Amino acid sequence: MTSARSPSALLGTFRAASLRPAAAWRQRCLYHSHEYTQPAPFPPAESAILSSALSHVPSYGFTADALHLGARDAGYMDVSTNLLPRGVFDLINYHLVTQRLALKNTVQFPSTADQGKKLGTGAKVRTLTLARLRANEPIIHRWQEALAVMGQPSYAPTSLAELARLADEIWYLSGDESVDSSWYTKRASLSAIYSATEVFMTQDKSKDFIETEQFLDSRLGDVMKMGGFIGALSEWADYTAHSAVNVLRSKGMRV
Repeated sequence: MTSARSPSALLGTFRAASLRPAAAWRQRCLYHSHEYTQPAPFPPAESAILSSALSHVPSYGFTADALHLGARDAGYMDVSTNLLPRGVFDLINYHLVTQRLALKNTVQFPSTADQGKKLGTGAKVRTLTLARLRANEPIIHRWQEALAVMGQPSYAPTSLAELARLADEIWYLSGDESVDSSWYTKRASLSAIYSATEVFMTQDKSKDFIETEQFLDSRLGDVMKMGGFIGALSEWADYTAHSAVNVLRSKGMRV
């Protein structure tokens, strides 16, 4: 098993890269998972193995053992894991991609919030980010292992590209349609906030990860005060944590 690096070192890796948004997004066209019909992100056999393997991560971690058990559960021989040339990283990447794509279905926003006021873009960004973080709950005690693998030189570019796609997806699902220079700034800022909060969550022992939620709110508030999210995030200040959590609860998420 790959040994986990310290949270501060891991955070440094992701923060440094997220401050260079053009490198992560330069080669991409505007991408959103529900803008048009997308092909399945993984071939059927790989998807079956990886999906089954994820159920073993809480007990076995992100390891070859989890992959072999997943292959058996899916009706394949252990040697079938040779379909996964990147081994454990393919399992991590499967979790990242499928959870990003799931956001459009797991979080649905009402047309109006309390007192008939529309939920602003900033509040939606906060809700979507929290929803994605909470999708890590079942495996959060193993996530430092995943971060250590993602930080390896051979996998860091792919990991950072997926982080960029996540930030893009969250902003798009929140209703942001800007095409000016702020497009990069907002996504780079959100990438830095998400990665920092994700690392914090791996050490959070509070009930229902309330301290992670508070950490996220603090980072969003800091960026809002510094103007890093332009005007959109200021709308977030109009909504309390309570109202945003209620949106998640209404969609069946345990908060």
